[in-house]
Amino acid sequence: MPTYARVDLAFERGEGAWLFTAEGDRYLDFTAGVAVNALGHAHPYLADALTKQAHKVWHVSNLYRIPEGEKLADKLCAISFADTVFFQNSGAEAIECAIKMVRKYQSASGKPERYRIITFEGAFHGRTLAAIAATGNKKYLEGFGPPVDGFDQVPFGDLEAVKHAIGPATAAILIEPIQGEGGVRVASPTFLRALRQLCGQHGLLLVFDEIQTGFVRSGEMFAYERSGVKPDIMTIAKALGGGFPIGACLATTEASKGMTIGTHGTTFGGNPLAMAVGNAVLDIMTDPEFLERVQKNALLLKQRLAELKDRYASVIAEVRGEGLLIGLRMIPQASEMVDELRAEKMLTVGAGDNVVRLLPPLIIGEEEISEAVARIDRACARLAQTHARRRR
Repeated sequence: MPTYARVDLAFERGEGAWLFTAEGDRYLDFTAGVAVNALGHAHPYLADALTKQAHKVWHVSNLYRIPEGEKLADKLCAISFADTVFFQNSGAEAIECAIKMVRKYQSASGKPERYRIITFEGAFHGRTLAAIAATGNKKYLEGFGPPVDGFDQVPFGDLEAVKHAIGPATAAILIEPIQGEGGVRVASPTFLRALRQLCGQHGLLLVFDEIQTGFVRSGEMFAYERSGVKPDIMTIAKALGGGFPIGACLATTEASKGMTIGTHGTTFGGNPLAMAVGNAVLDIMTDPEFLERVQKNALLLKQRLAELKDRYASVIAEVRGEGLLIGLRMIPQASEMVDELRAEKMLTVGAGDNVVRLLPPLIIGEEEISEAVARIDRACARLAQTHARRRR
């Protein structure tokens, strides 16, 4: 179906941070499947884990124990705030699980009238009917009938608006610690701490959507660690599978108390193939040296981008973001920069607030960073000349 404005470009294979067309053209991938291919393309350890599992068992149904899933759940709980995990196939499914969990928690607590969730302008939580209602973007809602009830949107970072939105029917607050699709907008630690305090005062659950920010993308294993604030529920996906479809909803024992037998389910979620890959991803990402390398390279990339901003003040208005989730807020249209970079055989993706997102695989090194900066430099130079001529 024509639901994507696809670029006329196809890739035959990938290796690390590079993608190759059938014609042999090589592209530097700073989109990484929109923060999915966190360990790059064709990572041998992931390929080996998937292949070994493929020769054992692909699918057995959640009617039975899945040891690899239990192992992955234990790992996720060990590196996070969570006590329990529900596996799905995508981020949108994880959001659905979180929404249901919030409502079930309040019902199990004797407050079934509490079902509304406060969300934020500029958010993106997925494409299901409930997820687009939580997102609140008119572009995504148009033509799908009455929006799913139960969501109250407020401006991002506006604490007074949050306080004003809390009412007798409020059940939770749902927020991305860093808005990806919304333009790489970072919620301040002070704001997140204030949300945690409000939730405690009013008996609300705090839900973090870390589908794009999770797994070292922000420079920490999870972005919430930057603020010292722990959520009650957290959604993850994307990087956890390194390219294999997987999503998960993490929660404390208290927050998940309403999720009893029969309240939720999935046919493919937690399948042995996805669990094998997820375990392999965490084997790599939980190595302390991996985090240190990402932090070092993220700092180097941001420093180099700051130099470009100074050199091309008529093109780049701001460099924003954390870790290797970086946004370039543009003065020309962001789409122009995405096109110019593609002409340089570098893949990037746009976002709200006229931003170009840089989402390289987390395994990039100094050589790829230098190559990326050189290509961005050339693209900026052309845009600066183009817009100088237009002004004349």
